[in-house]
Formats: sequence, C-alpha cells, structure tokens
Amino acid sequence: MDADDAELIARSVEQVAISVYRSGRLATVQRWFDWFDDHGLIEQYPAVAIIGAWIHALVGHAVAAERWADAAELGSYQGTLPDGSASVDGWRALLRAKLCRHGVEQMRADAESAAALLPAGSLWRGPAQLLLAISLLVGGDRELADRALAQAVEVAQDTGAKVATTVALAERAMLAIDRQDWPEAEILAERARQLVAAAHLEHCTTSVLVYAVAARVAIHRGDASQAEQDLARAQQLRPQLNHALPYHAVQARLELVRAYLALADLASARVVLREVADLLHRRPRLGTLPEQADQLRAQLDNLHADLNGASPLTTAELRLLPLLPTHQSFREIGQRLHLSPHTVKSQALSVYRKLGVSSRSQAIQRARTLGLLAA
Repeated sequence: MDADDAELIARSVEQVAISVYRSGRLATVQRWFDWFDDHGLIEQYPAVAIIGAWIHALVGHAVAAERWADAAELGSYQGTLPDGSASVDGWRALLRAKLCRHGVEQMRADAESAAALLPAGSLWRGPAQLLLAISLLVGGDRELADRALAQAVEVAQDTGAKVATTVALAERAMLAIDRQDWPEAEILAERARQLVAAAHLEHCTTSVLVYAVAARVAIHRGDASQAEQDLARAQQLRPQLNHALPYHAVQARLELVRAYLALADLASARVVLREVADLLHRRPRLGTLPEQADQLRAQLDNLHADLNGASPLTTAELRLLPLLPTHQSFREIGQRLHLSPHTVKSQALSVYRKLGVSSRSQAIQRARTLGLLAA
C-alpha cells in the first residue's frame, strides 16, 4: 500500500480478506477496502469489489454494499481466482444471490449459477448452497429447502464457512419449529448458538436469526431467563441487519415477532413488524415472507383485542405456561423449576385468573387460542 502497488494489493486481498474477516479483524479488512475506494480503483478489480460488497452487506453498510456490487459487475479478471475458479462469473452470481436485489426467483437463479460455476472445495460453495436453500424456503418449497439446508450445513462445515453454517442450522431449527418438532429444533438451535460463540460471531448481523430461533426454543421449554438473553442479543444486532440482506432481515424479524407474541410482549412485536413493513417496501419480492408478515399482523391485532385490559403474565408465569400442557403434576413441575409445589400452584392460579379461566385444561386451550402456546 505504501508503494501504491494496486495489483499486488488486489491479489493479496483476494487471497486473505475472507479469512481475516472470519477471524474478527474487520477493521483491518475495512482499511484495505478503503484504500481501493480512496484511489478510485474498485471498478478495475471486480474480485476485490465482490468481497468488499459481501462484507459491507454482512456488517449492515447497505449503501456501500450496493455501490461495490455495481462496481463488481464492471471490469474483467485475468487468471485463476484463489478458490480455483476460472472465471469471476461464479463470484458475481453468488454476490447477486446474496444481495437479492431483484427478488427471490432471481436469487434462486443466481445461486444455481454460482453453484454450477464454483469449483469443488471453493470457500464460496457453502454460502452458495445456503443461498440456494434459502431461496427455496422463501419461495415456499419447505421440504426441498430442508434437504438443501442439511446439505448446506455439510458443505459449509467442510469448507470452514462458519457464518453459513450457523445460518443453515438456524434455518433448519425454524423449520423444525414449524412442524412442531421441538426436540430437533432445540438440538439445531443449540448447535447454532454454540458455533456463534466459538467462532466469535456474536456481532455478525446474521446471528440475529440464530438468537431469534434460540429464544423461541427457550420460551417453549419455559426458560424465560435464556429467552431474555437471546432476545437482548438480537435487539443489539437488529439495527445493523437491513435491506442489504433483505431475506435475512425479514426472516429474523418475523421470528422475533413470534417470540414476542409468545411472551405477550405486544409493544415489541408491533415495533418489529413496522420494521418488516419498511423492509418489504424496499424489497417486496420476497416470496412467502410478505404473507407471513400479514398473518402475524392479524395475529397481533387479535391478541391485542383479546388481552385488552388483562393483566400481563409475569416472567415466572411465562416460564410455567409451556409446562402446563405436560402431564406433570405441580410437584413434578416444581422439581423441574426448583420451586415448591405451593409456589407452582399459586403461579398456576394466577395464570388462570389472568386468562379468565378456572382450570388447567381451560388455561391451555386459552393460551393456544391467544398464540401463547403452540397448537
């Protein structure tokens, strides 16, 4: 850089930028990209522009990501890329899929092109498989998407793509929740959460989905403390997750809305749904996601009407609620929660009163009607 050797800098950035970013040294990578930007060179080096746009999107720099993506479409590349690609076209297709600026159908086509062009062993194959799977999921083909996500986990793990691995695991956990397979969802969500911690991805915007899904699992098992921690982490990251990655931004927020509805936190659910509306205004062609947003908005309106004037459930009562549908006695529930049977009974009676019912079975039915418990 001191010698202004742009060619050597470009080849070095292409070789190591992703690895350095994955190690958590974002400021170092950003300094390299700033050098190209300051010298007006991003259009001359499409591979550098692709990596720059990718990382700008991951950290929530939407305007910069789009500008670098536009530059990536210009210029030519001579020689073989660091992952063995004979052409830059596979990288370009992958970036287009990542940013999803032209809708989910084009995202799928771009992901398929990238997968066909990228060589075996490329560090980009994990993200390519993940983006293809997400395009299938958002497009409505859930069964095929789940198989593609399972493959994405394997490919991403094999190539060291840890961000892609965590997202694929979270997506699979979300699908497990949808089919009411909570044990599988818990396993997948915990794997994703552990990898986020091990790989130091706590500040990566894509981890919002991991925390949102983990919160839903924690709420279901009655672990209010863990749910609060996961929701707090998601809350910190959420502002950075924007239309640069529109499907991630909307998906993660819809999962957060579902978590807030399960906690009867209508104010938080309403705020997040407003953010979803803004995102969908910018990126409307996101398959089934707009319909999901409409359904949650209707559920929020109904829940607000049903709970109007009712006392909200406390954290302790929300922790107890998912255990009511089990066949465990109050004594057995108390042992699980480390509470006395008397305390459990008092909390249960308080839940009955707040829900306007007089028995455990009625409380379960009422909670399911309100969306506080899964059907």
